[in-house]
Amino acid sequence: PLNSDNYGYLLVDESTNIGAVVDVSGQPEIVYDVIKREQVEVRMILTTHKHWDHAGGNEIMKKLIPNIEVIGSSIDNVEGCTRTVVDNEEIYLSNDSNLKIRCILTPGHTMGHISYYVEHNNEKVCFTGDCLFVGGAGKFFEGSANDMYPTLYNKLGSLDPETKIYCGHEYTVSNYRFALSVDPKNSYLIEANEDAISLRNNGKPTVPSTLSKEFQTNPFLRVKSSDIQFSLCQVCSNPSDPIELLAAIREA
Repeated sequence: PLNSDNYGYLLVDESTNIGAVVDVSGQPEIVYDVIKREQVEVRMILTTHKHWDHAGGNEIMKKLIPNIEVIGSSIDNVEGCTRTVVDNEEIYLSNDSNLKIRCILTPGHTMGHISYYVEHNNEKVCFTGDCLFVGGAGKFFEGSANDMYPTLYNKLGSLDPETKIYCGHEYTVSNYRFALSVDPKNSYLIEANEDAISLRNNGKPTVPSTLSKEFQTNPFLRVKSSDIQFSLCQVCSNPSDPIELLAAIREA
């Protein structure tokens, strides 16, 4: 991880060795060292949102790699942005690459948050930043449950269930601790929690997850679960309303 728990990623088209960084995360020197070590020709930065621990360092990267493109939402004021994108816009790593990236507007954490979806050679991945975590979801800093519900269920939730989820932070163990407090009988969650603890105890990351696993274990994607509805019925006036329940989970 970058900083103490941030994740940045290096996305590479192996057929051309052209790549992109997903979230410099305020650690441009570390990111640049990885790029040089891996000998990848990085041509763009894909920034999920404007917060410093994701967009910080973009300006320094522009100095280290002249002519690099910095991609960000047309809504968020992303540091160093040279190209803004809108919902469902498709971009390529370069004219020489057939690796296509779909930009999905996923508001809630910030209103201009972008998740980047890549489908290539039968592999599907989504870089979800601070929108969807393993076992959790980002705080609703600028948005509300009314914004986050369609983000989680209609946009990300409509992707292929086996899409790999690469999120922006290593929060999984604490996320599962909270999840168990509202969904204690969930056998999938109990097993996932044990696996996550073991991975972290051995210094290994808990990412990636898959969308199907998140629907089994993540309370923010389980608002239709009768167990969670019952668990939060005393703090949610209408637990059968998915948006009200999502807000109650976030506030719990």
